[in-house]
Amino acid sequence: VQLQASGGGLVRPGGSLRLSCAASGVIFSIDALGWYRQAPGKQRELVAVITSGGKANYVDSVEGRFAVSRDNAKNTVYLQMNSLKPEDTAVYYCNAEINRYRYWGQGTLVTVSS
Repeated sequence: VQLQASGGGLVRPGGSLRLSCAASGVIFSIDALGWYRQAPGKQRELVAVITSGGKANYVDSVEGRFAVSRDNAKNTVYLQMNSLKPEDTAVYYCNAEINRYRYWGQGTLVTVSS
């Protein structure tokens, strides 16, 4: 099983980006899907998670600005990020519970700067 993340880049404050993370390989079941981020000099933190039933939860700092979603037919999770702030700058990692194991994507860099 592999997770391939994409969609990072450089964006100005107030802008938007959409991250994608697709799972591939021998997949029997996918439970929770999530996004974490790690800013320079800081610990990795959970940003958003979505259950197999579609229930989403967010860290307070992104509530109302970010939206996590999933396409079960494509084994893909998305993170729509709006109203981006410089403090959102980080490497974003997707995380998935697949076949009852947790897997990590390779990380995609998001830089919010003018």
